[in-house]
Amino acid sequence: MPFQIAIGPNIRKSPFFDATVADGVASFSVYNHMFIPAHFGDPEGEYDRLIHGVAMWDVAVQRQVQLKGSDAGELAQYLTARDIRDTQPGQGKYVPLCDHDGRLINDPVLLKHAVDKYWLSIADSDIALWASAIAAERGFDVQVSEPDVSPLAVQGPKAADVVADIFGDWVHDLEYFCFREAELDGIPLLVARSGWSKQGGYELYLRDASRGTDLWNHVKTAGLPYDIGPGAPNDVERIESGLLSYGTDADKHANPLELGLGKFVDLECEDDFVGKAALREVVAEGIKRRRVGLFLSGGRISQNVHPCPVCLDGNIVGTMSECVYSPRLKKNIALALIEADISDDQKGLAVETGDDPRKANISALPFC
Repeated sequence: MPFQIAIGPNIRKSPFFDATVADGVASFSVYNHMFIPAHFGDPEGEYDRLIHGVAMWDVAVQRQVQLKGSDAGELAQYLTARDIRDTQPGQGKYVPLCDHDGRLINDPVLLKHAVDKYWLSIADSDIALWASAIAAERGFDVQVSEPDVSPLAVQGPKAADVVADIFGDWVHDLEYFCFREAELDGIPLLVARSGWSKQGGYELYLRDASRGTDLWNHVKTAGLPYDIGPGAPNDVERIESGLLSYGTDADKHANPLELGLGKFVDLECEDDFVGKAALREVVAEGIKRRRVGLFLSGGRISQNVHPCPVCLDGNIVGTMSECVYSPRLKKNIALALIEADISDDQKGLAVETGDDPRKANISALPFC
């Protein structure tokens, strides 16, 4: 019997919620205390549209935490392990956030609007509370708030054509993670070259929640010549691409170094940041785990509900976070955190998936 999720007033709705319902959303999940569409009844077709065409996604759950005030830049730098001092207005950067023990607590995109105004476009955890507490404890002159901002994503190889038809050819000149203010029939927006896929695309940051259905319908109409359709961040594509999902792939002990985010950690940064001392200890002692891809044996696998142990000679040596069947590779693929000393050519690995154990071979990320 299929499971259902109850839709009630206790869970926050996106400004695009009514539009997604009208367009036939078939399943929701909950992320950042909000409903997010999971699929529209045809997950395989939605994957194909993302890989070969263009899709539109309600990703309003990607909430913004605004840092505003004379110390906004200082707070932003103290929150992240990445050196962001050279970030320019109109530019975004992927920034790991850690707790004082060096454990990853979010991996947002930072958007710099001005020297005294930043947004953190967050994954699934309560970073507004964290940032507010840090700002207060350190005496920073910063107001931490959640602005009226809700992203809608346009993703896929034809996304640039759709967005250019709406706003003009200037969107082609936006560099990755950069953004620009825009307006569409009186709807205030930011247009950013970013998104939850590696297929290329844009995010339209709606700045007036009352215009959610209007924006959805504008994009839908502009995309008709390109066979646009609704969808959602796609698990198959993200695993193929090796993209980190903070809430799925990172357990409560994971640090950014073992998750493969070392290039976004600047331990030589002149400024201090939360978790810096702890991450230096991790480097000194050696990383204990590493994030890898796995090819799994056997027939077509179903997406797992729970994390699964990765075993070697009967001993647990890691955890598989998520597995799917890849129609592009025609193989079962997965992401896992395993002991760091296990070599890429290790034989005898198996994943306990709940049925028969699946033999596992390590793959580089992204899968190819």
